[in-house]
This record gives sequence, C-alpha cells and structure tokens, in this order.
Amino acid sequence: MVQANDPARPPLRVSCIQFEPEFGAVAANIARASDLVRAAAREGSRLVVLPELASTGYVFETPEEAASLAEPVPDGPTTRAWTALAAELGIHIVAGIAERGGDGLYNSALITGPDGFIGTYRKAHLWHRENVFFRKGDLGFPVFATALGTIGIAICYDGWFPETFRQLALAGAEIVCIPTNWVPMPNQPAGEAAMANTLHRAAAHSNGIFIACADRVGVERGQPFEGQSLIIGPKGWTLAGPASREAPETVSAVIDLAEAGHKDLNEFNSVLGDRRTDLYA
Repeated sequence: MVQANDPARPPLRVSCIQFEPEFGAVAANIARASDLVRAAAREGSRLVVLPELASTGYVFETPEEAASLAEPVPDGPTTRAWTALAAELGIHIVAGIAERGGDGLYNSALITGPDGFIGTYRKAHLWHRENVFFRKGDLGFPVFATALGTIGIAICYDGWFPETFRQLALAGAEIVCIPTNWVPMPNQPAGEAAMANTLHRAAAHSNGIFIACADRVGVERGQPFEGQSLIIGPKGWTLAGPASREAPETVSAVIDLAEAGHKDLNEFNSVLGDRRTDLYA
C-alpha cells in the first residue's frame, strides 16, 4: 500500500469547474470551459473535472437533435480538443460528452492526460428523458491507472446507487470524478441543499475514497440546475464547496490520494474490511 505523504506521489490540486453551457453551442462551450481549465491549471491544478454533457448542453428535445450533437470518442473534435488542452497544460481532464458509439448514443465521460487520451465511461443509470436519447452504459465501472493515481468516473444519477461507488472502490479507485447536471429532486423543500451532496458525502465515507463533483448552473429550456459542486475527502468531510447554486465557480482542494487507502475508522473497524460478504446476497 502506498503510504500517505509518500514523496513519490506528492499531494495534488483538484478542481471542479461549474459553469453554464449554452445548448448546442459546442465550439463556444469548449472555448469557455478551456479558459476556465487554463485558469485552474495556472493555480496549480493537475486534475480538472467538467460537468456532464459539458460541450453540448443537456435538455435535448428529440433523438435527432441528440444525434446531431453526439460525437465519436476518441476521434471526435471535442475529445481532440480536451486531449490537446491536457497535453498543453500537462494535466488530466475528465469531461462529460454526448458520445456516438456504434449505432447508439451514450451519455459519457472521457478522461485524458498529458500523454493523450486514456479512456471512456458510459453512464450506467439514465435519468428521466435521458432514456429517450441514450443507451444505458455498457462498459461497467472501469478504473483508470494514471500518473496521479487510480481514477474512477461516474455521472450524475449514478451517484444515487451505492453499488456504483462500492464497485469502484473495490476495483481500487482512489478518487471518483463526477461530471454531473444535478436537478432539484421531487418534493425538495425550498432552500434545501442538493440531495446529491448528502449522497456523495455518504459514499465517500462508506468507501474511503475522494469524490470530486462538477455540476453546472443555469436554466436550460425551462430546466433549472442545482450547482453546489464540491470535493469530498475519504472520511466524508467536504474539502471544497459546495459552490454557489446559481453562479459559475471553480472549487479546488489539495489532496493526498494515498489517504484513500486508509479506510480504517479506528483500531477495530475498516469500512471495507468489515463487510460481511458471507451474509450479503
């Protein structure tokens, strides 16, 4: 096990970029987000997370509209843009994208780094009308070995399922990056914090992992978004954020990924080691 404060893996700065994409304005969204990524890199960030469907916007009206904005990964222009930016800045980027894969569309996220494209995750749990436009993800819950550490990815509604984070933690993920477009939940009281904040803090605590959530803001085609991006440590405590509910904002934290391997709560208890797999169905 890598020990915390290991000089071979110094602490790194992580940033989650919360902004408001303009629906369908792919080039403008990439340009705006690129400026924000560059600003985070100037502050020392080495891992930057962008929202779900960051280049296209979220509220598609027809399958044809979704298809017109989807791109292949890694050969499409958006993936090439993020890959070039990561190489230019010497950082890792996780970004949501509408992916055209084979004869279907997927709500996906890509990860790319200084040495090029690394991999893709396809959203497993589709929310509401996403089911009209996208296929359910078919790549499982991969983890990606990088120069920074072992990175997992989930997208938005995936975070409502404890199995998402347990699968990633058992596969060795030290940090899970969450491109997301959180919306208000049914019967949500006015002014109540996003349900997602509670769910992701609990997931970080229960699995001993870092979680970095990058949401969007604004109202798109009548749909409001929650903002409140945040970064959470492996004990479940918030390290940065929650961000504003309405305004673009970048939240950042300096973290030691080696701490994700320390899943003990005290001398007797470990959140993964105490699992009673002999009793679980």
